[in-house]
Amino acid sequence: MKILVSADMEGATGVTWPGDVLPGTPQWERCRALFTSDVNAAALGFFDGGADEVVVNEAHWSMRNLLLEGLDDRVQMLTGRHKSLSMVEGVQHGDVDGIAFVGYHTGAGTEGVLAHTYLANSITGVWLNGTRASEGLLNAHVAAEYGVPVVLVTGDDLTCVDARGYAPGARTVAVKDHVSRYAAVCRTPARTAADIRAAAAGAAALAVRHTPVTGGSWTVELEFDAAHLAAAATVVPGVAPSGERRVAYTSGTMYEGIRTFKAVTTIVSAAVEEQYG
Repeated sequence: MKILVSADMEGATGVTWPGDVLPGTPQWERCRALFTSDVNAAALGFFDGGADEVVVNEAHWSMRNLLLEGLDDRVQMLTGRHKSLSMVEGVQHGDVDGIAFVGYHTGAGTEGVLAHTYLANSITGVWLNGTRASEGLLNAHVAAEYGVPVVLVTGDDLTCVDARGYAPGARTVAVKDHVSRYAAVCRTPARTAADIRAAAAGAAALAVRHTPVTGGSWTVELEFDAAHLAAAATVVPGVAPSGERRVAYTSGTMYEGIRTFKAVTTIVSAAVEEQYG
């Protein structure tokens, strides 16, 4: 059994504000250990549950945040940027039995600790076929195209609620309870590690490949906090205005859909001006 762990940082134990997750800050350096603890606990749990292989795909910011030396020796880690499927790189090779979303968070424009979708700001909402979408929902649909179920989700309590919409059978672990976008009631790392490990051990039984979900089409709509960002997004072929500060595009597969999404967010981030956005 092979498990892929998509590891984001905003939903990690103890993380509550931007300084905790922005590379180079003192708090980020401290929170790297907390993030690594969550990921390692998930890996240990999957091994407890019978996994033969656990691969961790770094999915936050620079994708160079986890402390490799803090992971179990059986774990392999994919670190660094410029990957075909970004946050779920590795799911496409046909050998993954289940995927875990560790350290995830809610989507842009919704309640949740450090809620956003790909960009820390600028995007105020994302919808997939009319349903408001988090990174978890988008990535779950990508995984489904390769027959891989989401078996575990960790983050704040609202992230766990969000997960019920795209992975109702998955195990969930709330490592903190949302108070505001920048505040949470946090559990200690010893407690969250134990909770995550236990949940992952149970989630291993859910790692059973299914028939890939194919056919149909996927329409992604994004809303920005400034009109010029929507205009910048239309540089990407197939992306067109869909309303005030909104753009949309339609893809035949979620593989294409998530790659277009990444292209849009990359261009939009480059169009943000200091102070005024």
